[in-house]
Amino acid sequence: QVQLVESGGGLVQAGGSLRLSCAASGRTFSSYHMGWFRQAPGKEREFVAAIRRSGGSTFYADSVKGRFTISRDNAKNTVYLQMNSLKTEDTAVYYCAASIEIYSSRFGDYDYWGQGTQVTVSS
Repeated sequence: QVQLVESGGGLVQAGGSLRLSCAASGRTFSSYHMGWFRQAPGKEREFVAAIRRSGGSTFYADSVKGRFTISRDNAKNTVYLQMNSLKTEDTAVYYCAASIEIYSSRFGDYDYWGQGTQVTVSS
């Protein structure tokens, strides 16, 4: 089992940047594919980005492509989400998640979830 703790959320103006971190403990971090999801008020949780176990491959939702970057440091048991050129529509609770088997954008493919961190982008 793995425990995930997100940090780095906050309030930022449109056009600004934030970097989210997700620290993992428990089973070997490098054995998991990792993903970031987000959920805005009144909306379903949606995929943001994912990264393979080794960090050698990433993919993104179209809405964040070119603005967000997912990365990981397996030595530090941490996955990051660098968010640039933030928009008001990026406002949401951001969750990191770990998948044992599947490198995926689907919510149901992830086995473990963090508690989330709030990101608010003001106009």
